[in-house]
Amino acid sequence: MKAAQEREYSEYVTARLPVLHRAAYLLTGDAHRADDIVQSTVTALYVHWPKARAADNTDAYVHRMLMHQFLDEKRLAWSRVLLGWARDRPAPQALAFEDRNLVHTALRKLPKGQRAVLVLRFLYDLSIEETAAAMRCSTGNVKSQTSRALEKMRTLLPSRSQA
Repeated sequence: MKAAQEREYSEYVTARLPVLHRAAYLLTGDAHRADDIVQSTVTALYVHWPKARAADNTDAYVHRMLMHQFLDEKRLAWSRVLLGWARDRPAPQALAFEDRNLVHTALRKLPKGQRAVLVLRFLYDLSIEETAAAMRCSTGNVKSQTSRALEKMRTLLPSRSQA
């Protein structure tokens, strides 16, 4: 990669790291796994930077890469190994939820596809079509996964009138 492209890559990644880590944390519920997913994503992005920067929407391209890293990581056996000393560190403070612990706990109870749909649709504010493209599925699948995920979240989270 040329020096100008490396500089451009570095600036892009530096600016996007907090958002990427927040998304990965919401997907995994574990700061260490989120770090791993983000690291894998930015490494893959380095390799594919010329293609990524030529994309119509670089952010969408990178979000898709992050989502694929998350889904691929879930398939690997080592992802199920937990070290006794590895504990979640506090959630990033940039999250705007009133009670992050309740939301993170509820998100962790969702199947990975539903969790991914909620993060893409409501954290990244992607359209149904963009979410379907990122997840390589149909728009109908995105709609049904979103509906099921929101229904489950409503049962897992206390209503505002009860809180």
